[in-house]
Amino acid sequence: MELFYQLSAVALVLGLMGAALWALRRRGLISSSGIVRSRGIPGRLEPLARLALTPQHTLHLVRLADRALLIGAHSAGCTLLDSVPLAAVETLEGAPK
Repeated sequence: MELFYQLSAVALVLGLMGAALWALRRRGLISSSGIVRSRGIPGRLEPLARLALTPQHTLHLVRLADRALLIGAHSAGCTLLDSVPLAAVETLEGAPK
């Protein structure tokens, strides 16, 4: 009888998790890949570019509202390297390489 209660409790928890996942997908807050969407919140982060330097060191160019942030990720954490207006980055993208 105790096994029945344990199995029913597990089934109840899994059912609640499934219902929550279905509700979040229906509202568009998560996608089928599990990525959380920001729903157009002003000032949201958007990745623009990524450059792997070594297995432990990476540069990330990120848009935050009207700014472009250059972030260095390393084994000890992250460091903000530079912050420029987004328009400055957009003009560099059109420049010949």
